[in-house]
Amino acid sequence: MGFFRKLFIGKVSKLEAPKINPIQKRILNIKSIWNNDHQDDNGIEKIFRLFLSISQLLFPGIYIKTFAGKINIIYKDLAMDIYILFKVAFPFLILYNHWQNLLVLIYILVYLLMETVLYIPTLIFASDLFSRPRSYKRSMLLLFFNYVEILIAFGVLYTLGENMNKPFEHWFDSIYFSVVSSNSIGFGDYYPVTTFGKVLVAIQAMFFLSFVVLFLNFFTTKVKSKGYFENEE
Repeated sequence: MGFFRKLFIGKVSKLEAPKINPIQKRILNIKSIWNNDHQDDNGIEKIFRLFLSISQLLFPGIYIKTFAGKINIIYKDLAMDIYILFKVAFPFLILYNHWQNLLVLIYILVYLLMETVLYIPTLIFASDLFSRPRSYKRSMLLLFFNYVEILIAFGVLYTLGENMNKPFEHWFDSIYFSVVSSNSIGFGDYYPVTTFGKVLVAIQAMFFLSFVVLFLNFFTTKVKSKGYFENEE
């Protein structure tokens, strides 16, 4: 047991429990945006930032983090790691087992995908009063898994219906097309022929060309502007 504790928990066990849990911190975050405590924004910018901050209360991640922290603070990061890995494995299992005809799984997939898609701009545009990440390297690693999750999830969506010029011959073909589309390569062996397929490609390309690049820059340069990552408690 000592080996696994050292491997999965390490020095996190020495961290002190925060005074407020993630849900309370998110509510304070929403209030700080509403009251313009850290940024003098208004109009569409303020509405967008409020929407992003509130949206995190609609998904499981923040509740998993809170529940794990209440059990023991040392399990909070580990619980989120397991949750993110589950979100990567879930669309993969749908593709591999050909479960696309099970609509309830597709609804769950889209729901979890929305959490990831909204989390990235939330961290950039609506993180007033949030403390710095414990580890920037860990944050970058989790971003990579978010990237993989979105790639595979879009791969599942591409297989719904006859959206391509020809059927995918292997379960990995849709992931391959998702990777090619996200990087705007376009080899031409597969391409969308329906409006639904074209919309998916457009959304995926826009997302990766904007938010992912911005998010990478955000962490690699460790941006520190007024109101962002100022509170260390």
